[in-house]
Amino acid sequence: MAAAVILPDGCTLKGVNDSKTLSARRREQLDLAIRAEAVAVGFGVIQEEMIDAINILRATMLAMRCAIDALNPPAGFALIDGNQSPHCSIPHRLIPSGDRLCFSISAASILAKVARDRIMQAYDLALPQYGFSRHKGYGTSEHLTAIARCGVSPIHRKSFKGVREYV
Repeated sequence: MAAAVILPDGCTLKGVNDSKTLSARRREQLDLAIRAEAVAVGFGVIQEEMIDAINILRATMLAMRCAIDALNPPAGFALIDGNQSPHCSIPHRLIPSGDRLCFSISAASILAKVARDRIMQAYDLALPQYGFSRHKGYGTSEHLTAIARCGVSPIHRKSFKGVREYV
């Protein structure tokens, strides 16, 4: 999951920061505020099978390109979190640790995290035995125990450590 956002010049929203430093409740609040201010929002979602086929780094780059391409109106320039280019179709600048350093990247990270968490909550309704609403698919001990107990589900990334051992 990746998100892209175009914010108007001079946009400031109190509390926008790296999504990993915010509570789920605060991310939800900021998601609404960011969407209300945004000129455009785009998302890129790469499915589990594709991640397994091309690897997580390539899937991340593809998700970034898809998110940028989904912006309407399109962006003329992109600030991208990280040190590797997703080879998008517009000029861009890489900013390592950008989710901590750049307001617009922080805003996009919040949108992506909220969207991903919502997907995991939907998966939890379909597959409650895995506890996705609690761990959001991360490799916690609860999640790994559920995989050992219940086996691998169709949504698990089968190439990942902690999952591939049960395929």
